Amino acid sequence: MRGLAGKVMVIAGGGTTPGKAALGAATAQRLAEEGAKVIVGDVSADGAALTVYAIRAAGGEATACQFDAASEDSVHRLIEMAITTYGGLDGVHSNAMDMSAAAIGEDGLHDLVTLPLAVWERTLDVGLTGFLRVARSAIPHMVERGGGSIVGTASGAMFAGEPIRLAYATAKTGMGAIIRHIASAYGSRGIRANLVAPGFVPGDESLAHMPDNRRRAMERLSRSGRMGVPSDIASAVTFLLSDDSAWINGQILSVDGGTVFGR
Repeated sequence: MRGLAGKVMVIAGGGTTPGKAALGAATAQRLAEEGAKVIVGDVSADGAALTVYAIRAAGGEATACQFDAASEDSVHRLIEMAITTYGGLDGVHSNAMDMSAAAIGEDGLHDLVTLPLAVWERTLDVGLTGFLRVARSAIPHMVERGGGSIVGTASGAMFAGEPIRLAYATAKTGMGAIIRHIASAYGSRGIRANLVAPGFVPGDESLAHMPDNRRRAMERLSRSGRMGVPSDIASAVTFLLSDDSAWINGQILSVDGGTVFGR
């Protein structure tokens, strides 16, 4: 894709977890394949290091950074690492969300009446306010650079209207307001902000334990007749970070094999 060679990209949530569908890690690797220099941030230092190891083994250039999307100081350190290591910042993929059993697991058991407020607050702090922290830290550097692109990972849950996962869906939906604000406030200064909304992308561990009837049901949800793989999402994010998407701003791109239409 055009305009990625030599560019500096930050992946906020790019660690590798064996057996899981690591969308940020897949994106970091794809960007490196396109010639970008990548800062891989993750709450797990080991996960970030695994992604960087894979990139370097393939001949790419990357640096790992442990960071916490719930800490503004930590987010600033992640962004500053791009400046001090590679001399600038051209794009950010914000992919952080607390997917622990204490957050997403509890969220998946409750509606708004029974949902523990601590779960609501934690999920929004990492997934929504964390996105804001990353964007507000990155934008001044990208404006100084002459422009840049921000891409966040949303979810098909923002369209689904599920009876559960209220906190997760709210965090993802709120990201839409942020990218439209960025496009309106900073588009004339060369800043683009978009979201990808993935469909169901299971990891190897999930697939190994998925009953055949459940697998067939999930495949039927997609007009393309299959579930997603991390490279599907990585390709879309990489496109939105590249110059090939130069006139796309403030948009939500569903990457789900045609599960939802017209959002």
